[in-house]
Amino acid sequence: MKLSMVDVSDKSEIFREATAAGTIKLRAETVKLIAAGKIAKGDPLYTAKIAGVLAAKKTSDLIPLCHPLPLTNVEIILKISNPTTVEATATVKTKAQTGVEMEALTAVSLALLTVWDMTKQYEKDAAGQYPSTAIENIYVVKKFKQA
Repeated sequence: MKLSMVDVSDKSEIFREATAAGTIKLRAETVKLIAAGKIAKGDPLYTAKIAGVLAAKKTSDLIPLCHPLPLTNVEIILKISNPTTVEATATVKTKAQTGVEMEALTAVSLALLTVWDMTKQYEKDAAGQYPSTAIENIYVVKKFKQA
């Protein structure tokens, strides 16, 4: 079996941007605690922003055949979008030979995982299960390149 990175040697460095989004479904009570600043570990939305930036920067360390890219900007937005949902959006920019979709997707994924880690103690039901928690709909919203 052959594995190799895509050879981008002949491609020009151009401006590239990608935006990804995703959601985490939580219990309404947990989302109220987030909004009120009452999560024991601290602010999950703020912490998730940091995690998302770090994840974008480390994408090539996490995904085996991804090119390491010089990121010029990473913007992470987390918001409560309804009583049971936190939404994450990541926009990543670079001037490179290949795109930044994987960095944006990785940033969203780790941001949402961070929300999960910081809130999981509030998500268990009486049987110790996580009945409503789900990370969902992680996708590329848009990508852009300009020579």
